[in-house]
Amino acid sequence: MIQWIMEKKQYFLIGAIILGVFIYYLVNDAPDDTIQMLEEEIFVENEEEIRQQVDSNDDKIVEQPIIIKVDLKGAVQKPGVYTAQEGERVIDLINRAGGFLDDADQTKINLSQKVADEMVIYVPKVGEDSNVMDQVASFFQPQQSGNEASSDGKVNINQADSTLLQTLPGIGPSKAEAIIEYRETNGPFKMIEDIMNISGIGEKTFEKLKNSITVQ
Repeated sequence: MIQWIMEKKQYFLIGAIILGVFIYYLVNDAPDDTIQMLEEEIFVENEEEIRQQVDSNDDKIVEQPIIIKVDLKGAVQKPGVYTAQEGERVIDLINRAGGFLDDADQTKINLSQKVADEMVIYVPKVGEDSNVMDQVASFFQPQQSGNEASSDGKVNINQADSTLLQTLPGIGPSKAEAIIEYRETNGPFKMIEDIMNISGIGEKTFEKLKNSITVQ
């Protein structure tokens, strides 16, 4: 065997030289388009596998439910404040509270209505005065938010945010922020005339504002 290798060594040497030249050419002298072609072929071979992996990861993403609080009152077994998920129905909360009392008037409420955060569900009793129901609904009506005008169209300067304040005549961003800072420091305005305590708001500006603002 050793003798045979010695006799053929010149062929092994030639083969090694050719292989070395080929490897050198492939690594150092291969054209850019050749390398790019090889990369594209590798990508195409793995593209479907990559897509399947991405789709699989997307399937694993689950949206977290929005948690809300709902106040359930009236003719139910266990009235109280319940934790719910956005999109649940009134009937879901009533079932969670143990169901209706025997004298509950189920015709007065919408069982299919979706619940919302801070919502009050009042289940009346049969024959209950509708005025009582209206008073309950009025008492638990959500407070006016800082970006809404009052029912008479006036802006409540004790509640309005900067955006709403800037809808008033003569009130820009700086004065709006000054109004907010004043009420946070000194408490709510007691009368609309108190707005003249804000630097830059004098009698002329107040004349333009007085019919557009309220403190209640």
